Amino acid sequence: MILTKFRVHRKTAIVMSTAFAVVALGVTAGGQGAAKPAAMSKADMIKRGEYLVNATGCHDCHTPHKMGPQGPEPDMSLALSGHQAGEKLPPPPAPNGPWIFSGTGSFTAWSGPWGISYTQNLTPDPETGLGNYTEEQFVMTIREGKKQGRGRALLPPMPWPVIRNFSDEDLKSIYAYLHSIKPIKNKVPEPVIAEMK
Repeated sequence: MILTKFRVHRKTAIVMSTAFAVVALGVTAGGQGAAKPAAMSKADMIKRGEYLVNATGCHDCHTPHKMGPQGPEPDMSLALSGHQAGEKLPPPPAPNGPWIFSGTGSFTAWSGPWGISYTQNLTPDPETGLGNYTEEQFVMTIREGKKQGRGRALLPPMPWPVIRNFSDEDLKSIYAYLHSIKPIKNKVPEPVIAEMK
């Protein structure tokens, strides 16, 4: 009699556990009765975008660095404006041994087997920055690793293969934030693409 009760209770527990699992899966997988996430407000998107830009190190390359008391530090008066048009550079050093790439002290110009790349102006300036990018073009740039999703390839050290893993909502939030900051007119030089031998 005791054994029979245990078997009944055990079967009941298994059936109930399975039912709870099915309900949970239905809710989390967007099944019937699933709560749709609330659309983010523009202010919330900008706030999230600012967090993502800061957390993923966009300032490390897209904001020119200057020498401070602790060494190089971002010059926030030029935040996210990329390699400065007025910064004239000599030819980069040749790659030697295991040292195959180099960068400037401003952290905005890099050379390597691909050639020379200059970090882009991410401010919303319509002529020299992202002001003429649509949200879709920005998302496609990151997803495809090409300017506006169809132009030339993004060059090292841009970590687009990592950033492309963000959700559409995250990338749209970054776009919203970048379009909310101060536009800075700064025409970044075109990259120098090395001929592959």
